Amino acid sequence: MPARAESLADTMVAAYRHSALIDQNRAVLRAADEDVAAAVAALRPVVEWVAQYGAARDEGSTTRRSTSLSIDASLTLYDFGRSQLAIDGAKETVLATRQALVAIEQQVLLDAALAYFNVREAIQQVALQQNSVEVLSRERQAAQDRFDVGEITVTDVALADAQLAATRASLAAANGDLEIQREGYLAATGKLPGTLSAPPPLPKLPANLNEARAIAQRSHPSVLQSQRQAAAAEISVAAAAAERNPTLSGTASVGVSRQPQTALNGNYGSTNSASVGLRLDQTIYSGGRLSASHRKAMAQRDQARSSLLNTSRQVSQSVGETWANIAVARAQITAIAQQISAAQQAYDGVREEALLGARTTLDVLDAEQSLLEARADRITAESNLQLAHYQLLAAMGLLTVENLKLGIPTYDPSQYYNAVRNAPATSKQGESLDRVLRAIGRN
Repeated sequence: MPARAESLADTMVAAYRHSALIDQNRAVLRAADEDVAAAVAALRPVVEWVAQYGAARDEGSTTRRSTSLSIDASLTLYDFGRSQLAIDGAKETVLATRQALVAIEQQVLLDAALAYFNVREAIQQVALQQNSVEVLSRERQAAQDRFDVGEITVTDVALADAQLAATRASLAAANGDLEIQREGYLAATGKLPGTLSAPPPLPKLPANLNEARAIAQRSHPSVLQSQRQAAAAEISVAAAAAERNPTLSGTASVGVSRQPQTALNGNYGSTNSASVGLRLDQTIYSGGRLSASHRKAMAQRDQARSSLLNTSRQVSQSVGETWANIAVARAQITAIAQQISAAQQAYDGVREEALLGARTTLDVLDAEQSLLEARADRITAESNLQLAHYQLLAAMGLLTVENLKLGIPTYDPSQYYNAVRNAPATSKQGESLDRVLRAIGRN
């Protein structure tokens, strides 16, 4: 039973599942998720044990040794919103990182589409060159037959030989390009291409360019990422200002110490201790560090705002360029179709006239070459038109597994986040997190 032809959707699915770049950025997202957990943990008690050992020698050369062991705990009770700002900033960073992952997904799928169309185009170019070699082989034999009966000169035969050799060289180049494109397909999908099916119908486009640009501003992951980064920068400014505020902390400690009862008898006694307290502290002077941090945060906020504006403009430009590429490819296909029709008619006419002695062999070869070039241009233009549609989808932020309805399970960025956002520490939560990690590994 022959193997099923691979569709464009199959190529994209293979690329999505194979991509190490997507796996890399999923790990980056999980690291950002852990920043939220770390920020949440700052509002929880810190419990630690402290063991101390000391030795001292007095004037009588008596060495007195002491040991102590304590359990200390501290808890930030109120820091004027500083910790909550850190949590909010970490959450905005997570949302920005999720959009970065979507952008990577788009790039992987677009690379897969490019590899698919490049392989198909290379296969068609090889078939075209093979057909041309066959046609020119017949032309060369016809020239030899006419030379044998004295109708043409050896020059005509040499011209046919030269054109045939040139076409064979083009065929070799086309075969080489096909191998290169196959390697590109392998890099994109993790496997060499088999038989590729015809492309699906072209994706539906917005009614006009302005609508496409509006969709891009709402949907493109780079724009959404920049928006989240700008929000995080705003929070960072507030957090830097809050560093000047006081911090109220609670402390508790229980311990036991062991030390000599007197300096002479060498007997040791144990003392138990317990304490609780409140601590209120505020930085009065930091040598300008806090002011510098605040100014730096404001500069980074301005940077994020400018980056958002620049990203928005770049996305709008990309939409305009890909929209123009579609129009150009369509116009080229229409013009090339007319060119092929005329070139075919010219070629047929020149061949008939050559048989009657009104045209030379060179005229026939030139006409055949013109027809070959027109057909090759049509293959390229059709491939460019198909690819440009998917480039436009990517420019609008719509080239995703979900939007393309590829029918495969996708990575859920909230699954790991929900498992760690509350900084799990108990064994039950740890087991739940292990299950999440195993599920992510299967995806």
